[in-house]
Amino acid sequence: MKVIGIIGWKNSGKTYLAQKIIKKLTQKGLNISSIKRAHHNFDIDMPNSDSYLHRQSGSKQVIISSSKKWAKITELNNKKEKTLIELLNELESTDIVIVEGFKKENHPKIEIIEDPEKKYLFKTTNNVIAVISNVSLNTKIPQFKKNEIDLIVEFILKFKNE
Repeated sequence: MKVIGIIGWKNSGKTYLAQKIIKKLTQKGLNISSIKRAHHNFDIDMPNSDSYLHRQSGSKQVIISSSKKWAKITELNNKKEKTLIELLNELESTDIVIVEGFKKENHPKIEIIEDPEKKYLFKTTNNVIAVISNVSLNTKIPQFKKNEIDLIVEFILKFKNE
């Protein structure tokens, strides 16, 4: 399984880029999975849904299942967050995993730069393999513009995880 991260500062376009890459890779017939880091509390089930009501009543784990999909919600109650490796081990039958966030982990990452005035992550973050910016940067790391999705996808396909 190939793992490629998308990192960048808040509102830099990480989710937009991730969805464009996922769509192109899926169109090529690959099995794609994604992992998204959330820095805040979040809910995947809507208030007043059955699963939400189960959690609100005190259930620490809820599994929602149908013939179309299933999901497992585990309440951590501020315990240790799972590492990227632990989350990757939850995936199956995946060719490529697109990871949004987790910039401190050691997987290969592509930095998206929206504001060239901000501090670049590639200068202080391990394993940044490319940058995406509409402004030319002074670096030997491969660079792409935001609209070069086909080139970015080809770069990902050719990249060899070590």
